[in-house]
Amino acid sequence: MKIQLFQIEIIGGEVEQNENRIKALFEEKLEADTEVVVIPEMWNNGYDLQHLEEQADIDLTRSLPFIQCLAVKHNVDIIAGSVSNKREDNIYNTAFAVSKTGELLYQKDKIHLVPMLDEHHYLTAGNDVPDVFEINDTKVSQIICYDLRFPEITRYPSFKGAKIIFYVAQWTTKNLNHWRSLLKARAIENCVYVIACNSVGDVNNENHVGNTYAGHSMVIDPNGNIVEEADNQEEIITVEVDLQKVAEQQQKIPIFKNLRPDVYKYAK
Repeated sequence: MKIQLFQIEIIGGEVEQNENRIKALFEEKLEADTEVVVIPEMWNNGYDLQHLEEQADIDLTRSLPFIQCLAVKHNVDIIAGSVSNKREDNIYNTAFAVSKTGELLYQKDKIHLVPMLDEHHYLTAGNDVPDVFEINDTKVSQIICYDLRFPEITRYPSFKGAKIIFYVAQWTTKNLNHWRSLLKARAIENCVYVIACNSVGDVNNENHVGNTYAGHSMVIDPNGNIVEEADNQEEIITVEVDLQKVAEQQQKIPIFKNLRPDVYKYAK
């Protein structure tokens, strides 16, 4: 499967500018035989949290048709990052994916809100664990940014047969070591491909003045090897993933056959 990751800067509060940038990348950088494109978290207006009430999409009525148009026009499946999204008077960080025919394949809200960014003052947390959905007959799942820190979130779709876990993020440079280490851990502990698309540029949040988004989007194979990794500037990663490696790794290390949920305990 050939995949391209669009690691870009998201401009806070500038929905039309961000859309135009993404549209231009599809026109100029998409390779003809690419099967899947991945874009970052909160690509509609970034972390301009103080103005989400006015700027957030409303039940994906703007973001979904925009991505559907790109998918159909360019005949490519899109892991459409996530957007700020208002539903029933609450604002969520909503991830979604669209097929090359324009079908909405997946929609899920970010579960854990980042206390360091005061997200809980502006966003509402989702309550559903990420599910498995199919792209080109391949089971995958899609997870948002801070949810990476909670291994339980990735375990469920991996157990249900996902071969690729897509992470979409705006992860900061101060925690770059965590980003790289946790992504590798999720691949190793689940024997799956981890494909992570981050953003770059300054953090437009008053609690993180002077911090930057880390970039370092990457593709990690089921054995934890980094196949490709971007730097901290705008960049396109293009990679072919060999999905047979998932089955081979899970046969070598049969983690899902060895699970012991009868003895595990969780704090409540």
